[in-house]
Amino acid sequence: MSRGAGYFLRLAVSLSMLAALVWIVDAPGAYDRLRSMDLRWIAAAVACLSLVTVLMAWRWQLTARRLGASFGLTWAVREYYLSQLVNLCLPGGVLGDAGRALRSPRGEGGLTHAAHAVMIERLAGQCGLLLAGLSGVALALAPGGLDWPGWLVRGLVWTALAICFALPVALLVLQRAAPLRHFGASLRRALLSRGVVCGQLLLSLGIALLMVTAFAACARATGTALSPEAALTLVPLILTAMMIPVSVGGWGLREGAAAALFPILGATASAGVAAGAAYGLALMIACLPGLLLIPFRAGKNRADLAGGERAVR
Repeated sequence: MSRGAGYFLRLAVSLSMLAALVWIVDAPGAYDRLRSMDLRWIAAAVACLSLVTVLMAWRWQLTARRLGASFGLTWAVREYYLSQLVNLCLPGGVLGDAGRALRSPRGEGGLTHAAHAVMIERLAGQCGLLLAGLSGVALALAPGGLDWPGWLVRGLVWTALAICFALPVALLVLQRAAPLRHFGASLRRALLSRGVVCGQLLLSLGIALLMVTAFAACARATGTALSPEAALTLVPLILTAMMIPVSVGGWGLREGAAAALFPILGATASAGVAAGAAYGLALMIACLPGLLLIPFRAGKNRADLAGGERAVR
């Protein structure tokens, strides 16, 4: 009952935010942009997001290997598709990751290291988005860059200060707090050690750039051209808004963030809503292979269960 209530609550949040955007922005303008969007750019976005799935599965495989678990890239890609499909359809955006950890082959650390591998892989993704956003801010603040509103500049400054303060505090807590010490050791081993940190960050930055490119393609499909500094600066903020666990699949949050940020570029709020909705559609299309894998997973589970029953007999 509580899970069902949570799902419907988050669904209500998504629908309420979309309804509010319809009321606030130029809804007919956003609808016209979506109706006449260029499908070639949507196809380009789907291709980028499909490659993102493969690269994220590879990142998960590399992370798990550092923690003693070994599995093939094909299996990792299949599981990542299923995980993304669950995250899009269910509230919170993490249930698919939890299932991925439970189904992961056990290494030397068992389920604990399997969960750590998933958590660290997602954390590396956030680091990639942060790096992409920082590079966009550097380009935007250069002479001839974006004309930043004061509220956004202050927000970025306070966010940077908060990150600079939070990182050493988080590392101290991971070292001192007994329940988190094990995760801190896994974090250093799989992400922060000298032999792996550069590769992890470069891979995560490449994934983030592909996601930014996909959103820029969706914006172009709906009639808005984003400059490189605009895309690198604003799109990571929009994608981060999707991860707040109060909606289903980021719907409503993504469009609201785009509607708030697009006027900085001289575009309309309705253009932001259209771009965000187009990105949501492209993301759903890119995750459709996960539907084809559900019967395969169900059949494998039945086969494993039958094999276990025969072993008992």
